[in-house]
Amino acid sequence: MKIGNVELGGRVFLAPMAGVTDLAFRLICKEKGCDLLYTEMINAKALCYDDDKTKKMLNIREEEHPVSVQIFGSDPNYMGRAADILNEYPNEILDINMGCPAPKVIKNGDGSALMRNPKLAGEVLKAVVKNSIKPVTLKIRKGWDDNSINALEIAKIAEDAGISAIAVHGRTREQYYSGVADWDIIKQVKEAVGVPVIGNGDVFDIKSAIKMLDKTGCDAIMIGRGSQGNPWIFSQINSYLENGIAIPEPSAEEKIHTAIKHLNLALEEDGEYVAVREMRKHIAWYLKGLKNSARLRDEINKIESYDDVVLKLQRYLEDSLT
Repeated sequence: MKIGNVELGGRVFLAPMAGVTDLAFRLICKEKGCDLLYTEMINAKALCYDDDKTKKMLNIREEEHPVSVQIFGSDPNYMGRAADILNEYPNEILDINMGCPAPKVIKNGDGSALMRNPKLAGEVLKAVVKNSIKPVTLKIRKGWDDNSINALEIAKIAEDAGISAIAVHGRTREQYYSGVADWDIIKQVKEAVGVPVIGNGDVFDIKSAIKMLDKTGCDAIMIGRGSQGNPWIFSQINSYLENGIAIPEPSAEEKIHTAIKHLNLALEEDGEYVAVREMRKHIAWYLKGLKNSARLRDEINKIESYDDVVLKLQRYLEDSLT
């Protein structure tokens, strides 16, 4: 499929997730067959002020491409300026966040709060499209709550503004990630606009991926929580879509080796102090479902040394194979 002038090799994408889709995780997902990577949310205003921490989040490696950078903000001026700045970065696509439910984002009128103000949302969309030389996409939710479901309205505003694709998460902001995603809203948006629509919400395996595609008619699938500790989901879904072959679940050995590789990538990018702490949640996700792993997760959550984490994982693997 294509988003604007960007040709994509497939239609199984990694969702942007704050604190999760950093460089190390993106590289792992790319290796496991992801067709389009998204960065963590980038604060448009911070980028305009040349914030070092924000710029570090924009480190993109050659082997990642294609990559979409996601920005958030509710000031059309800052969002437009951020789009102009990102013209100089190597990402192929620029994405606008109107779906984040986090209170610290909402309180500033950003993220999914923008869906409550369609007029301002339209101004933000136009400012970004006007200033970007790259295809601009949008990620939204079903609406703010069950009394204000307006994904269709926002999607049409976005299309009129020149957006190249729209990702729809089938939950309201009030739902956060609870309950069941409403795939009907994805179908409705797909039928209402002419640009590609990306379905998001409750895809955790091949079966749910196929079901979403069939039920909604969406052009691509965006996977968030389903990829946590399970980057193999991308190759599994792609293999089934392409040739009907279901790739087996990874072994305990493959999971541990991937966790260590992931840790090494994080170490290279962030240094030991940050990498070891940030990897705790990822390692817990990799270990989920493995035999006798609860104690290991607890131990790793207390370890501060890279060498000790690797040693614990290797010993666990040796014990599980004997």
